[in-house]
Order: sequence, then structure tokens, then C-alpha cells
Amino acid sequence: MQKEKKQVALSSVFAAIFLTGFKLIIGIITGSLGILSEALHSGLDLFAALITYFSVRVSDKPADIQHNFGHGKVENFSALIETLLLLITCVWIVYEASSRLITGSTHIEVNSWSYIVVASSITIDFWRSRALFRVAKKYNSHALEADAVHFSTDIWSSSVVLFGLICANFGFFFADSVAALGVAVIVLFISFRLGKKSIDVLLDTAPQEKIDLVKLMLSEFKEVKHFHSLKIRTAGADTFVKVNVHLDPDLSLRQVHEICDKIETEIGARIERSEVYIHAEPQEMQHIQTEKIDGL
Repeated sequence: MQKEKKQVALSSVFAAIFLTGFKLIIGIITGSLGILSEALHSGLDLFAALITYFSVRVSDKPADIQHNFGHGKVENFSALIETLLLLITCVWIVYEASSRLITGSTHIEVNSWSYIVVASSITIDFWRSRALFRVAKKYNSHALEADAVHFSTDIWSSSVVLFGLICANFGFFFADSVAALGVAVIVLFISFRLGKKSIDVLLDTAPQEKIDLVKLMLSEFKEVKHFHSLKIRTAGADTFVKVNVHLDPDLSLRQVHEICDKIETEIGARIERSEVYIHAEPQEMQHIQTEKIDGL
């Protein structure tokens, strides 16, 4: 698992190096703000890809005495850093595009290389995003998923730049700056999505879809008379589940243990890389009254 995650993350790094250099050279030659903004975007993609590569190397390390819940949140932290980098990109693009539109300095030189670099970017980003999505889904990797979403939006931003180049070829040079603003809008949208998801995990926001799934599964166990205090948190690819269940008070300790094992196994089969902690209580009036007093 770790090997495949590292390989796809490393291939993304090499692709980002190529695209950043290629776009930068063509952007300087043509003076296209759209291509230069894409070069900066790809440069930050490179930095983000490097962060992702190192985060997947660390995140799958087993729990130790200092990190009892593992190192999974390294992936979420790297995704947050990637969001901040995207926001920096937006500030620069909006400033430059606005300045060119206000001053009227929008003339650029469009040649065949302009189209080649943008077409190459779309092709490589399509390949990268598909590979990253596949491995991210396979191993429930938030860092690789963030990278995949990021690079999939590069396809749209490059398409916007391509539109600007085509318009500039017919004398509408201002379209390049407008296209750059279009890139900024796309980047802002993806930044919001990535940032919210990363912050939610870092703040231990309960994943509602997993809560609903566990509630449904617990309701299907006839041995469970009642359950409460369900708490779920995620860290990278890992999910931690804690719940109190009420069982028949006449069951033996061995039977209670077997039921808890069955529940843990079922949840583990439905939620990959999950750790489940179950506190069993007898279904007695004393526990029910205590639960009502506590408001659980």
C-alpha cells in the first residue's frame, strides 16, 4: 500500500516539475498573463505535490508512544497547506489581471508554443488526476484526494487560458487577462472545498455520513437494546469509532465480548482502517435514567 501511494505521489512531483518549467518559459516568451498565472499555479502545484509526497510517507507510520492515534492527520495538515498556497496564487493572479485591464497593457504574443504548452498541461493533468483519484479511493488517502481534486481543476483553468489565447489570436488581447481572472475564480472555489474539508478533520468534526452508517448498522444488531454516546473522528485514512451499547444484563461476560467483537468486525468491514471502541452496559433502569439525566 505505502509503495503504491508513494509512487503515484512521486510521479505527480515529476509531472509538476515539467509543467512548471514549460509554462514559465513559454509565458515569458509570449508575455501571456494567462500562461504565467498557470506557471505560478503549477509552481505551487509542485510545492503541494512535494508536501503530499512527504505526507504519505509519514501518515501510514504506525502509532507510537508519542502519537497514540497514528500519524494520519499529517495528510490533512498537508491539504490545508495546499489550500493556503492556492489562495496566494489567487491574490497574485487577481492583482496582475486587474492591473493589466485597468492600464490597458494587455498585448501578448501568441504562437504555436502557446497552444502546445496549454494542450500538454490539460493532457498531463488529466492523467495525473485520474491516477491520484484511483489510489486515493483505493487507500482512503485524504492527501492524495486533495492533490487529485487540485489537479483536476487545473484542467478547467488551462481550458480557460486556452480560450483566452484563441481570443487573443483574433486581436482580443484583453481576453487573456479575463481568462486569468477565470483561473482565479476556479482556484478560489477549490480552495474553499479543500480548506473546509481539511479544517473539519483537524478540528475532529464528526463525519455525518459515517455516523449515519454506524447508527444503521447498530440498529440491525438484535442483541443491542439501545446505544448512545456515538463519537466518530477521522485522521488521514484512519477512522476512530466510540460508542456505548446496552445489552441484556443476563448475558455472560464471554457472550458480551463476542457480541462486541461481532459489532467491531462488521463496522471494520464497512469502514476501512477503522478502530472501534465499544463500552457495554446492562439494559437496566438505572443506566437508562442516568443516560436521561446526562442528556445523552
